[in-house]
Amino acid sequence: MITVRFTVRPGQGDPSGFDLGDMSVAGDLGTADSAARTPDRGMMIYLSVTQLLDSLPALLRGSARTLAFTGVDTSFGLSFRRNKDGVSVSSEDGVIARTTPDELASAVLGAAEALALTLPTGDPAASDYADALAAFRPLVSRHGPGGGH
Repeated sequence: MITVRFTVRPGQGDPSGFDLGDMSVAGDLGTADSAARTPDRGMMIYLSVTQLLDSLPALLRGSARTLAFTGVDTSFGLSFRRNKDGVSVSSEDGVIARTTPDELASAVLGAAEALALTLPTGDPAASDYADALAAFRPLVSRHGPGGGH
């Protein structure tokens, strides 16, 4: 089981594609969360999620075995490793989850779609975000857990 959440930090004025926010990834083996860390690990959340959506497909399709992800303007990162049993997700503190590619894709897509609702459509980052979402959606199984997005 894996859950992914992307949030925008409050008090930044009008919403913008350059807003700071946080990523939280929780699994059966732990949690990685950029919020409330010292030093601050907040990131440009919309740009970071776009980067994650653009980076994950090679791993999910099996053409890449590893992915080292670091958010935009932060030191917060996640490592993904594909093996015969699925995908392991790790932070600097160790393995967070062992999951399937479908479950990982579904969790990331759900969180990214929820965050998309907070991004103004006319924002310069909105079209890149929408394009990344559209390219990522077909990777989510319509038959497995969380399918039907």
